[in-house]
Amino acid sequence: MFDTHCHLNFQAFDGRVDEIVDNAREAGVTHIVVPGTDLPTSQKAVTVAKSHKQVYAAVGIHPHHVFESQQKGEEADKNDIVEIEELLKEPCVVAVGEVGLDRHYYTKTRHENYNITEEFVKAQCTIFADHMKLALKHKKSLIIHHREAKEDILRVLAEVWDASLARKSVIHCCEPDRDLLRFAQKNNLFIGVDGDVTYDRKKQEFIKEVPIEMLVLETDAPFLIPEPYRSMPRDTRGPNVPAHLPLIAQRVAQLKGYDVDEVKKITFENGIELFQLR
Repeated sequence: MFDTHCHLNFQAFDGRVDEIVDNAREAGVTHIVVPGTDLPTSQKAVTVAKSHKQVYAAVGIHPHHVFESQQKGEEADKNDIVEIEELLKEPCVVAVGEVGLDRHYYTKTRHENYNITEEFVKAQCTIFADHMKLALKHKKSLIIHHREAKEDILRVLAEVWDASLARKSVIHCCEPDRDLLRFAQKNNLFIGVDGDVTYDRKKQEFIKEVPIEMLVLETDAPFLIPEPYRSMPRDTRGPNVPAHLPLIAQRVAQLKGYDVDEVKKITFENGIELFQLR
């Protein structure tokens, strides 16, 4: 199986990465992509990938963290992009990501005076476009983050999109929205499905509509823990881990009427194609 989006570079896994990867392999998860969300986590993703076979990195600035460079000025934005481009030279880096647009108001954030303004969203759009251009320039895959920003994301995608990104791009943890699905179908993007498919009815109905040829599986660990772990007490369930990926495959199989082994096989091949690992 292929966990196409797992944050082994996050603090939740400090000192445990070897154990987490070993447990994933025992569960049948042989391939993992670790996306960055800012410069430090992008650098850490590269370090993790270099240390583990069939673990790969993606590098980029998450739209939420564009706030930090925006506060420092345009020059900081440019410096971030320069640093990300330098990381793209590492052989273990298979994608730019996770990058995109986000209008969600985060109550828990490291950024002081955090607020969603149109100026901030404009900066996100610029940085997202810059990341897309890096993916095109370096022939890398693209991991797209979006949250509560459909109109923004579709506009930037339409402006910068190039056909060479087809079957090399994924809408990570795609919101259940038919406009996003239509864009993905028209332009041959993959759709990432996560642990929320085990409990979110809107997501379940949405995934029923997505052709299996477009689906890749992702845990987004340590987030989006699937059932039955989600219903356990917080002090006993622990963080989400890539070893939980079979639970997502099982729910997708039930929703779409496939044998679970067929879902695992098809989504694995989709992940290999997405990240150009043939």
